[in-house]
Amino acid sequence: MLKSTNPTLDAPFDLSAFLNVQMATHRDEIARQKSRFLAFTFVTDALMLVLAMAMAYWVRFVAQTRLFQSDALIQPRLYLWFSVGLVVALLVAFWIYRLYIWRRIYRGYQEFASIFHASLTVLALVTVYQFFSESVLIARGWLGLATIFSIMFVMLGRMLMRSRLASVRRNGKLTLPAIIIGANEEAAVLAEQLSTGPASGLKLIGFLSDEAADQGTDVADKPVLGPVSLLDDLVTKYGLTEVVIASSALRRDAILGLYRRYGNSDQVSLRLSSGLFEMLTTGLQVQEFANVPLIGVNRTRLSGPQRLMKSLLDISVAAAVLLVLSPLLIALAIIVKLDSKGPIIYRRRVVGLNGNEFDAFKIRTMHINGDEILAQHPELQAELAANHKLKHDPRITRIGNTLRKYSIDELPQLFNVLLGQMSLVGPRMITTAELEKYGRWALNLQTVRPGLTGLWQVSGRSDLTYDDRVRLDMYYIRNYSIWQDISILLNTIPVVLFGKGAY
Repeated sequence: MLKSTNPTLDAPFDLSAFLNVQMATHRDEIARQKSRFLAFTFVTDALMLVLAMAMAYWVRFVAQTRLFQSDALIQPRLYLWFSVGLVVALLVAFWIYRLYIWRRIYRGYQEFASIFHASLTVLALVTVYQFFSESVLIARGWLGLATIFSIMFVMLGRMLMRSRLASVRRNGKLTLPAIIIGANEEAAVLAEQLSTGPASGLKLIGFLSDEAADQGTDVADKPVLGPVSLLDDLVTKYGLTEVVIASSALRRDAILGLYRRYGNSDQVSLRLSSGLFEMLTTGLQVQEFANVPLIGVNRTRLSGPQRLMKSLLDISVAAAVLLVLSPLLIALAIIVKLDSKGPIIYRRRVVGLNGNEFDAFKIRTMHINGDEILAQHPELQAELAANHKLKHDPRITRIGNTLRKYSIDELPQLFNVLLGQMSLVGPRMITTAELEKYGRWALNLQTVRPGLTGLWQVSGRSDLTYDDRVRLDMYYIRNYSIWQDISILLNTIPVVLFGKGAY
């Protein structure tokens, strides 16, 4: 029986019993679950395509839309059989484009791009067939609508299936046990990433390391199970299929040795980290130059479609809010000017996307001689240095407390959003000096625009510790989605209205 000693436990650590529990879901059961899920995906695609054909027929012939000529010959039987053929052709195209291969689906926008290309391929083939055929004439409007609706509905179906898959994985199903080779700082960061992403499909059970100091210890609350030589037993005896190598923890020859054993294996998926855990959230891309594959680091965290959707949300909401609240902003400008001496707008120099600095606009809430006031309170200076916030700040003006409590002072940052310097939702905006407090996460923070609101805003605001704010910022960057942005915006409304955690 394999045994190891874990100093965090009073009794000897029974490795075999531990692995039997952690890897109780066998490979065959996982394969059956994948097959069922792929079958559901195929059925969902087929239903969405049928719905697309019916919708196209209704818009083209029943609704009598003015965009189309009304003299087209309506032949329900012909379109019924042509719809059946088109559905079959699209499903075959999806199969050719590898949309029913487990490793190729539910992978973000690459999957949507494959759906788009497959649909356009079928449209082109049908168009060519119609050009040379004299017996069958299908309305071009219906064919175009059928293609557009097919792309839209199938993508919608895939999004629903992806959401369902994430829910299943959160409940412990369709997850594969994974081992990390290495136990250094990068390995700990990888473990943290996997632990905060239960929908990834990987369930980390521990680490393997040849370093004597690592044996019998815990890293990121997971045990170091033993030396790297134990990997062969884990693969053969327990059916381990997922191996992640923390590349900075191993020598080059050790990594090559692992690749020789498992790189071409059909049973083991060998995954190699970049070694740049400080840029873990930025994403990497491989591009060939003179037939040499080179890894490039993405300057921004979001892909093209994600940036487009986020920008549309930012511009539309910011412009609408500024239009509605313009009378309030004018009134506030007058009140601030009458309340205390100084400018109406305070410019704070902060760090933005890719480390570029800009001035974030705020309604002034402090006296212009704030430094002199703070110098009279040494104890408050220490609190400010530690938290970058003061719960009872003597520098704030009479109207300033109210403006801060309800975040009204931050409304001018909507202009920063329109200028493309900020986003409605994002990590906290910080100064260059404050950036040092983010340590290894500093580079990650600069891959997205800072936000007018964010996950920290709806999770406690100033009541949070500084470490909690950093953790929430990193979680947001790693798990970005347009739906998360919308959810945060909706949750911001009651937080602001009740003024909870603001000072």
